[in-house]
Amino acid sequence: MATPKAKSPLNGASETIESVVTASSDALKQGLDKAVKSYDNVAAFNKATLEALMQSASVTTKGIEALNAETLAFSKQSLEDAVAATKAALTSRSIQELVEVNSDFAKSAFDSYVGQFTKMGDMIVTLAKSAAEPLNGRTAALVDVIQSARVA
Repeated sequence: MATPKAKSPLNGASETIESVVTASSDALKQGLDKAVKSYDNVAAFNKATLEALMQSASVTTKGIEALNAETLAFSKQSLEDAVAATKAALTSRSIQELVEVNSDFAKSAFDSYVGQFTKMGDMIVTLAKSAAEPLNGRTAALVDVIQSARVA
């Protein structure tokens, strides 16, 4: 007759150790999967942000070039107007005619400056809006990346 095997206390311990190792292994795998997914999300976000920055920089560069061209054209026109007014003042036949030429020049120069400042202001506002446009969506995208990292 065979004697019944005595239950060893090590049998229960080895099963417990196996279940702990299996659970730890599964948790580690899930953690690594979440980390890789989060890294991929952050990398994609950074790439899109870099592209938005490059697009914004390109728009800004073109806008500044347009502002410089406009400033140069206005300066050139202002100088030509001043030369023409000086010639007219030098050929004046009387003090009254000189005052009229000077007054006309001052009025037209003032109107021209006000118009130019308005135009430049509009150009700057348009440039600022255009340059900010590619970056506007990045804030919402950042919130999405953070939310997905927290949920994952």
